[in-house]
Amino acid sequence: MIVIRFKARCKPDRAGQVGAAFEAVVAPSRLVEGVVSFDIGRDVTDPNAFIATEVFVDRAALARQEALPEVQEVIRLMPDCLAAEPEATIFNVSSSEPWGE
Repeated sequence: MIVIRFKARCKPDRAGQVGAAFEAVVAPSRLVEGVVSFDIGRDVTDPNAFIATEVFVDRAALARQEALPEVQEVIRLMPDCLAAEPEATIFNVSSSEPWGE
């Protein structure tokens, strides 16, 4: 299993545009085969920053999700909209279990 944490800090005047583009990514990403979980939200301490937490069964599922046209639109927007380099970490998870069980 692969878990990705991605954070993008946008220029203040472009945060609305990026937020709309990120919002358009969520629903189709959740339908991709091999996507376990996919969420994007705003950083509660920085309204110009977005954080994605993505869980995939394998790299093939990640590749399928990245090929979505909605994801390609976000990638196209990034160079003009970001205020800083994005942060991304990929975690390779060998096991997981529900919390509290």
